[in-house]
Amino acid sequence: MDNKSVIKLSSNETPLGTSNKALEAIKNSASNPARYPDGSAQQLREAIAKFHNLNIENIICGNGSDEILSIFANCFAGPGDEIVYSQHGFLVYPIAAKAAGATPIVAAEKNYKADVREILKVCSNKTKICFIANPNNPTGTYLTRQELIILRKELPQNCLLVIDSAYAEYVEREDYTNGIDLVTKYNNVACTRTFSKIYGLAALRIGWAYASQEVIGLLNRIRLPFNINTIAQHAAVAALQDREFIANAVRHNNKWKPFLENELKKNHIEIVPGVGNFVLAKFKNIEHANACYAYLENNNIFVRKVAEYGLPEFLRITVGLEKENVFICKIINEFIKKY
Repeated sequence: MDNKSVIKLSSNETPLGTSNKALEAIKNSASNPARYPDGSAQQLREAIAKFHNLNIENIICGNGSDEILSIFANCFAGPGDEIVYSQHGFLVYPIAAKAAGATPIVAAEKNYKADVREILKVCSNKTKICFIANPNNPTGTYLTRQELIILRKELPQNCLLVIDSAYAEYVEREDYTNGIDLVTKYNNVACTRTFSKIYGLAALRIGWAYASQEVIGLLNRIRLPFNINTIAQHAAVAALQDREFIANAVRHNNKWKPFLENELKKNHIEIVPGVGNFVLAKFKNIEHANACYAYLENNNIFVRKVAEYGLPEFLRITVGLEKENVFICKIINEFIKKY
């Protein structure tokens, strides 16, 4: 690649773009924008239920999983209540908590991973929601199924455990759960998913949640009408039907994530062991990380600073196309030799 090409590896988008089936659905559904979309997202919920073998009545869809998370906060928490999340957890959680008038409470992590005991330490009768990103962004670490079961059993019973599984499709570990099986087992567990990552529909903003019918009923009471546009709904249905596209994305990630990790390690850059479609790289100090970020930017490569997550000496790098992965490793190697 030349230095004029822009390489965007900052937002954990899939490098493979969007399924041709989804693109075709986008074209076909754009012909009548004068009509309101289906307010219940019936066809999309049916497609999700069929794909995951779920009950449609336990599914709600939203304008990205961010909206779903906000609905959870507004539905179950308010002034005087608390919402717990882990130290390096997704930044939407404290935003959603504050918007609902609740107080966000941070639980310490160990080795950049959520810790069940630390979460339980900060819980009280004021705790109404515990948000767990699993795997977590930006660390890539995750709680095992058994750890989540322990957490659910020991959390206050009036606290809803919300498992945010945005990167679930990329995880193939035997001890991992995307949370669906726990929703089936416990009526005070919910899980959220997104079409923004592996499905390549980030611009259309489509997310969904799976929970008990009682919880879904409460969420629907405050969900805004027509919250997912027609084009997004049709594209998501088509994306679910293209299983080969999803499989290719997983294969690509399984090949190139280890490549990035190994190349960075060769330059004595520490990697946080994790899953997902990104790598969290630790530099010598804050100045070294910032200098590397600037060097990459000067070469038209854009990665993510994660200082706002309490990780100022780290950079998060999304797995890209083959040529992008090779090129960023080349540029980082140049940087390390100079600095």
